[in-house]
Amino acid sequence: MPNPPSHAAHTTSSESSLTLATLKRVFGFDTFRGSQAAIVNTVLGGGDALVLMPTGGGKSLCYQLPALLRNGVAIVVSPLIALMQDQVDALNELGVAASFLNSSLSMEDANRVERDLRSGKLKLVYVAPERLNTARFLALLDDLYERDEIALFAIDEAHCVSQWGHDFREDYLQLTVLHDRFPKVPRIALTATADEATREEIRNKLALQEAAQFVSSFDRPNIHYTVADRSDERKQLLEFLDDHEDEAGIVYCISRAKVDDTASWLKSRGFNAMPYHAGLDADTRRGHQTRFLQDDAVVMVATVAFGMGIDKPDVRFVAHLDLPKSIEGYYQETGRAGRDGAPAFAWMTYGLADVVKQLRFIEESDAGEDFKRLQKNRLDRLLALAETTDCRRAVLLDYFSEPQPAGYRCMNCDNCNSPPETWDATKPAQMFLSAAVRTGQFFGGGHLIDVLRGSKSEKVLARGHDKLPVYGIGAAFDADVWRIVIRQLISRGALFADAESYGALKLTEAARPLLRGEEVLRLRTIVVKPKGSAKLPRERSKSASKSSNAALEHMDSAARARYAALKAWRSQTALAASVPAFVVFSDATLRGIAERNPSSSQQLLEVSGVGEAKLANYGAALLALLSTEHAEVAELVADEGAIEQARSVGLTGTIGLSYALFKSGHSVQAISQSRVLAPTTVFTHLATAITANALTLSEVLPDASPESIERMRQALTKAKLTASTGTLKAAFEDMGEEGHYGWLRCVEADMNRTH
Repeated sequence: MPNPPSHAAHTTSSESSLTLATLKRVFGFDTFRGSQAAIVNTVLGGGDALVLMPTGGGKSLCYQLPALLRNGVAIVVSPLIALMQDQVDALNELGVAASFLNSSLSMEDANRVERDLRSGKLKLVYVAPERLNTARFLALLDDLYERDEIALFAIDEAHCVSQWGHDFREDYLQLTVLHDRFPKVPRIALTATADEATREEIRNKLALQEAAQFVSSFDRPNIHYTVADRSDERKQLLEFLDDHEDEAGIVYCISRAKVDDTASWLKSRGFNAMPYHAGLDADTRRGHQTRFLQDDAVVMVATVAFGMGIDKPDVRFVAHLDLPKSIEGYYQETGRAGRDGAPAFAWMTYGLADVVKQLRFIEESDAGEDFKRLQKNRLDRLLALAETTDCRRAVLLDYFSEPQPAGYRCMNCDNCNSPPETWDATKPAQMFLSAAVRTGQFFGGGHLIDVLRGSKSEKVLARGHDKLPVYGIGAAFDADVWRIVIRQLISRGALFADAESYGALKLTEAARPLLRGEEVLRLRTIVVKPKGSAKLPRERSKSASKSSNAALEHMDSAARARYAALKAWRSQTALAASVPAFVVFSDATLRGIAERNPSSSQQLLEVSGVGEAKLANYGAALLALLSTEHAEVAELVADEGAIEQARSVGLTGTIGLSYALFKSGHSVQAISQSRVLAPTTVFTHLATAITANALTLSEVLPDASPESIERMRQALTKAKLTASTGTLKAAFEDMGEEGHYGWLRCVEADMNRTH
């Protein structure tokens, strides 16, 4: 095939001006962030690029902007089939002609996209790697290449090419065809997580040895890291979630059964929680994913099957109830929080059982010894992060070859904010190692702890372990301390859990220096929190939602009222368009609008995140909304009697507060503005109260006529019978202009409540 003409390999001042103008016109941004400008210029000049940039750093703009400025169409290779629709919707909202090709499309729709691609109607096309590697699609690309109509190839989630990585996709190994078959087209490979070994693998397997490499800092300064010793897992999780009420987040569990159990338990505690794992049918997974993307305060309880490529910027927390497999996995999963740059939280609880379980997974896998050795090394590095008494961010960054100065303190992790006290645990470590040897290295941690603490359990007595010299010598230390000692010994490599011996703990050569007293082991002092009474709903609200409230602290009450009104408008607009709320506008853009309070189209354009397409689509509605007087809203106070009543019917936290305020005589609108919540969220809280028989439908909807309520009941009944997913959404659409999402929630609650 003939070679197409090459693109210019330099950027002139006029081209730079055009780049900035396009950045503002389409995306609504005045300036680039970090290395974005250098990356964009490299691709515009026809060069290849390997981009390592943390989640939320603006990777997608690095190929989307050059796609608009270069001749032809950009082909974006992505493994995230379930999310391509959202990515395309977001681009369409910006006025960009984009589409996708994957197995979810019908043959008719796929043919239409191919026709549009061939005719030059599209600027970006997202394609799954398995689709790109077909003879049919490559032939289509050949035709475009001959006409010089391929702007660039973008390979997203490039770490999927790593055979030893945590997200390996075999189809990625075939992507060298882009280099071999289309040598004149620039390629940009992007990933949010890759250690040195994985970076080298990406370069070699994607033929990017000559590519310019751009490595941004892996630091996510807005994320607060906490690792807690597991004691009462559910109680610990509940205490964490109490600080993040009315916020979206993800709770990761290692098994499908644990996902289902945890989601069910959280729902029983009043959280809007739902499960996600590969064992659920495709429609259920899709419905839950849509709810998570479109609703404000969904807690998704999931296995690692959920999350890669989730483009929801306002995820405020990620919690791990089980230890991930590696620091890469931990970094990628926690990185799904705080993509908007606002404060976010990564919280994890783990115990000895996690370590033993992960080691067993590695030992029992069919992988070769080299791979097992690599996995054990990665697990050791993760254990070092979990067990450290130093700054967790420093340990995390060091793993990604970004060392920090000695004594570095980020002041945004648990160890920096509350430096742990430590104690010399060398003697207990020696006791434990001796106990393992004396019992023949045939037993797990639980039995060895029983021996050391002098237990008279049947297992100890039956084996005569009460006669050993180590019996009872560790009675001064409780079981929690001993479990931490074991974890430290495993993380230091002095002990390992032998999978072939059902998790029996055995010594390694690294145990000898400790036994001989040549090394010292220091452990953090366990802080036992006093058991206190449950907080009242009002008290809980003062500390709740730390992350989202932090972004609003500098606003005056008038700006906060505007922000609440803007969020409510965005929710309704997104619902009507069947897109996630952040596709309409991000929280950061809404905060900018609320603070500036623009009164003209030109002033609205000056807000970061408002481009020409957004202005054309939403400008008139926004300006009309902002022209309405939003009086300064004083903080509402609930009557003591209403608070007691909320507690008596089991309504606590944010739901209890909304209920108490409503019972105190405040309207839904006043509550939503005072608490900076969408009215639909307040109605959801009141719907929970209806389900609990704490409110009647007529109390919540006094202005709704009997005829209107009956029509809502009929729409909900019809939706339950006919809609595959999303009963409320289907009923809302069926109601047309008469539909009200919050009212429908309350009517549905009344239909489901116990009479």
